[in-house]
Amino acid sequence: MTTPRPVFLDLLRIKLPLSGIVSILHRVSGVLMVLTIPIVAILFHQALSSPEGFAATAAVLDTWLIKLVLLGLLWALFHHLVAGIRHLFLDYGVGLDRAMARETARLTLYAAPVLLVLSIILSFLLGD
Repeated sequence: MTTPRPVFLDLLRIKLPLSGIVSILHRVSGVLMVLTIPIVAILFHQALSSPEGFAATAAVLDTWLIKLVLLGLLWALFHHLVAGIRHLFLDYGVGLDRAMARETARLTLYAAPVLLVLSIILSFLLGD
């Protein structure tokens, strides 16, 4: 006998736990980084091809829109790193209880922006 289970597929109304949001963002950040690999490879090839190619690549990377995209990718890198470490601990059974899972999810969400700001500050201190 099958029990009639409610089907609730309105993704905008589903209340995910914080751990679920962190897990989805982990996947999204990984996809973003993978999708940018060809673009980064092309820019890297162009920058190494000649002095003119380097100047053209530097000019592209100096626009405010590209800098904003790079900040987003840097956030993706930091979030993916911290969430990946969290997932590794979960795989070993550390932090599986509900309170600890919420706390590590909250820590993950806060750590990526903090690391982003710290990297920006470090960039300014060391000189672009």
